[in-house]
Amino acid sequence: MASGKRNLEAEIAAEAARLGFADCGFAPAVLGPQNALRFQQWLDQGFHGDMLWMEARADQRAEPRALWSDVRSVIMLGMSYAPGRDPFALAEHPDRARISVYAQGGDYHKTVKSALKALARWIVELADDVEVKVFVDTAPVMEKPLAMAAGLGWQGKHSNLVSRSHGSWLFLGAIYTTLDLAPSGAGQDRCGSCTACQDICPTDAFPAPYRLDARRCISYLTIEHAGPIPVELRAGIGNHVYGCDDCLAVCPWNKFADAAHRNRAFLPRAELVAPSLADLLGLDDAGFRALFSGSPIKRSGRGRMVRNALIAAGNSGDAALVAPVAALLEDSDPVVRGAAVWALGRLDPERASAERAARAVSESDPQVQAEWRLADAPQPV
Repeated sequence: MASGKRNLEAEIAAEAARLGFADCGFAPAVLGPQNALRFQQWLDQGFHGDMLWMEARADQRAEPRALWSDVRSVIMLGMSYAPGRDPFALAEHPDRARISVYAQGGDYHKTVKSALKALARWIVELADDVEVKVFVDTAPVMEKPLAMAAGLGWQGKHSNLVSRSHGSWLFLGAIYTTLDLAPSGAGQDRCGSCTACQDICPTDAFPAPYRLDARRCISYLTIEHAGPIPVELRAGIGNHVYGCDDCLAVCPWNKFADAAHRNRAFLPRAELVAPSLADLLGLDDAGFRALFSGSPIKRSGRGRMVRNALIAAGNSGDAALVAPVAALLEDSDPVVRGAAVWALGRLDPERASAERAARAVSESDPQVQAEWRLADAPQPV
């Protein structure tokens, strides 16, 4: 126990709840060599894809004290964004775009970090000679293993945190501190024989339970990956345009998650719940910035969103999207042009053939030329 008879852990947890956190736990500032080994093996297999920042500071990510030598304890916080509606609701509406639950409301970075800073200031005032550092997704911190060590839940077979009380819907934040706090006790794996998250994945992103190949993950492909989406994975993306909740939403533990515990900052914006693909295809830079102002989606940029919408359009079978797709064959972004070629070939092979005859020769970008060659429509004679 920290600081004499005072129960600092209980006081911190109570203040965290007042600030909007749904859960709070305490862990020693040590993850151990096995965690570092698993992380390095994951990197060695290339499962992180283009996320080179994950390997750049791997040593600091694997052990808290490699990032800050004075840290003694880690306070892990979880803020709920439990959805009030079925995340699969749009799966049968191919003309609509599916946006991950976490991105339908306000930017979690701002909300969680603001609450973390408030809690950190409160701790500094409460205890003498204490130092703190706060982290939300922007530093080499392994939030999920630390959250498991702090008893917030366990890393499920989909590699994300699962909470007995909040399911798979927690934003995580960490406070590193020089305080010696009593550990909450590690969370215990309760996945059992369930393989629902493995079975639901449309792109087979799990080579084994508890192992994610980000290069095949829809969330990675639609958010982190900047170039053309691999052709063999496009059909599996369906109408996902930003992230994917499939492996989270199917988890049986979500039956205990209550949207009443959701922080109000994450209430979904009406225009992001079920946007039409046609509207997304028509976005210019100004329209993109206006639609996604205050959203984490804004950081991805207009080109990536329109690329994703084109993949979804190609999967939709909706002839009404042929015109907006064809218009993007003239886009200034070659990644967008390439996705438009593919989508048009799926929606209207005859028009794609005619467009190929008119455009393929003048196309200067090698990737777009390759898209023309791979388009479903036959090569013009």
